[in-house]
Amino acid sequence: MDSQLLIKSMANGDESNTNKLHVVMFPWLAFGHIIPFLELSKFIAQKGHKISFISTPKNIDRLPKLPLEFSNSITFVKIPLPKVDGLPENAEATMDITTEEIIYLKKAMDGMEKEVTNFLEKNSPDWIIQDFAQYWLAPISAKLGISRIFYCIINAWFIAFFGSTENMVNTNSGPPPTVEDFLVPPKWIPFETKAAYRRHEARWMVGSSQKNVSGVSDLYRNGVTMTGADATIFRHCYEFEGQWLKLLEDLHNIPMIPSGLMPPMVENNNDKKNDQSWISIKEWLDEKPKGSVVYVALGSEVTIGLNEINELALGLELSGSSFFWVLRKPSESGNTDPIELPDGFEERIKGRGIVWKSWAPQLNILSHDSVGGFLTHCGWSSIIEGLMFGHPLIMLPFLVDQGLNARILEDKGVGVEIPRNEEDGSYTSNSVANSVNLVMVENKGKIIREKAKEMISIFGNKNLHDKYIENLIEFLENHRKVSNQHISN
Repeated sequence: MDSQLLIKSMANGDESNTNKLHVVMFPWLAFGHIIPFLELSKFIAQKGHKISFISTPKNIDRLPKLPLEFSNSITFVKIPLPKVDGLPENAEATMDITTEEIIYLKKAMDGMEKEVTNFLEKNSPDWIIQDFAQYWLAPISAKLGISRIFYCIINAWFIAFFGSTENMVNTNSGPPPTVEDFLVPPKWIPFETKAAYRRHEARWMVGSSQKNVSGVSDLYRNGVTMTGADATIFRHCYEFEGQWLKLLEDLHNIPMIPSGLMPPMVENNNDKKNDQSWISIKEWLDEKPKGSVVYVALGSEVTIGLNEINELALGLELSGSSFFWVLRKPSESGNTDPIELPDGFEERIKGRGIVWKSWAPQLNILSHDSVGGFLTHCGWSSIIEGLMFGHPLIMLPFLVDQGLNARILEDKGVGVEIPRNEEDGSYTSNSVANSVNLVMVENKGKIIREKAKEMISIFGNKNLHDKYIENLIEFLENHRKVSNQHISN
């Protein structure tokens, strides 16, 4: 850091005032990103610091109500999303659109630049903690003397897979990576790993390495954001696959700060005694034997086709296991057709399985004694929530980091990946049923179930992860820059 660094014991002034930070949080427009940013905001606010949380009006209105203790420390800043051709009316988050429309959401977010700049100029925060998409933000923040952190809400191996920042930035001008580049672990990973993409996933990754309608590639956004950051935060910890954090420091030469896994708190049943949906879910779960139910949820961002829904449904039926399947569409994806399940499916599985077509309290379900396995799309937040309760994973990855997550977690022995066609990613009801049976009932799956239980000591260890948060906040307190404007105030 340069000579503008704030020394903690600054000029014997009012120390409590001097050390109070103003931190701006600015996540990408996906609730899988917005919620971890909000959780981190709460931790920082609890230490006496002020948070300004930027997002669009509709996204802020959809956030859970903050506890009263944060009413003076966390302020929501609504900045409208400009209209962009190709982006549906009233869409402000990835859950409102199809996967193909996300490029237009990035383009619209780029149009927030002027309003965000105005806010930063007026408020002179100490730090801005931002996401990957706002590659235009670092030069603005640097010019205003604001310290910058890139918060990667996923784990360290996803970013490490793409190599140095120079590698990422060069995708915008040099030759793009090929499908073959993604099928094996990259040469800069110095240790043995199963981290690699399948061919059907690799084609998607090649697309994210190419310029889109926003004028830049996703990898370029990531690379420029990291180049302009004073540090990067990862939702990772040294106790689980810690060698990836060390590799990132070697690749990028800036501080890599693990936030820990930030395992969420489960609402207790008293807090949910008037929640009718939880009451009916709990009654159903209470009737099932301990460890017998497969919880099935593919996240709020993944849209799967009719054939994929059918094969998954028939596979769950074929498995013979009890299951609770949360199956809902993105809220405003433009598709108003009802969700179609195979003919007679819901009648045939009555009593043994439930297809829940609205929001469900995932943490409460996963914490219930009758749940014994988790069929997941392998989003990092969902993995954390499954392993904090020691549930073995039945993995069906689709996008972005999910394939890498599945390979590494299968290699760790805590779950199995549902076999798929390498070319088109299709899977069959038999492959679903066999994977569910292996994890839930077969003797061969006993070691997987035991390994998953062992993960509670890392993923469910609140004290361990609280310590990571304390170290992160200490970094913020001790490494902010002070512009002349800050000093004069």
